[in-house]
Amino acid sequence: MTLRTIPPGMVAPAVAAIDARLDAIAREHGVAIPLAIESGSRAWGFPSPNSDYDCRFVFVRPLAHYLSPWQRRDVIETPVEGDLDVNGWDLAKAVRLLAGGNAVIVEWLMSPVIYRAEEQFREEFLALARRIADRRLIARHYLHLGESFRDACLAADGAVSRKKILYALRPAVALRWLKLHEEAVAPMELPTLLAGCDPPAGLADAVAELIARKAEGAESDCEPLPQAVAAFIENELEAARGAFQKRPPAVDGDARNAAEAFFRSTVQRLAVET
Repeated sequence: MTLRTIPPGMVAPAVAAIDARLDAIAREHGVAIPLAIESGSRAWGFPSPNSDYDCRFVFVRPLAHYLSPWQRRDVIETPVEGDLDVNGWDLAKAVRLLAGGNAVIVEWLMSPVIYRAEEQFREEFLALARRIADRRLIARHYLHLGESFRDACLAADGAVSRKKILYALRPAVALRWLKLHEEAVAPMELPTLLAGCDPPAGLADAVAELIARKAEGAESDCEPLPQAVAAFIENELEAARGAFQKRPPAVDGDARNAAEAFFRSTVQRLAVET
């Protein structure tokens, strides 16, 4: 079964252009695309009217590619045209990054905006993520991300773009969610994340107002960094440094075996015939 979830606020011509580009990629590169979703602010729950469309996908090449010592690139990149940004990862890259603690593929699997997805693929890949994703490594990913965007906010002179504020806030909320839940697969959408992590008094209202203002303005619109938001970001980054201390990841043979089994069965099932 093919899954598709397009919110009413998505512009129909943009969605049609993404669908056409995905069809062209599958045809021209000879790949299967079992997952194509929206990433970025539209999927995170805080778009502006002029937010880009950030389509990300996972692809599977023909079986012969995976049996060759001269494999092709593990990404397919297409030119950014207007507000359309469409790029994807080979299944092997996606699995390796998941095993290594990269949260991006987890977010793709949890995206509420789905252009196309084979139901079995998404369910099996998400089950793998719940089984092997290292909660500590995922948290370290968000810690580095949060520190980077926090620093960008602090470097601004007085007023900060709402986009930067929310980009710094979301990793901090994800860190709090991970601290309070004994699992590594967190919701993608910011309001859902926030609702699941017992936010301090007043923060939810401040964030809702910030998202509402961003929804009415341009991506570059600026305002002073709200004190409640700034304090929350700093507190959660500091707490995460202690809660998720950096140390070499343990080698988990069972996780590696599970990842390899998923990869092999998926390639055998979905690899395009040449």
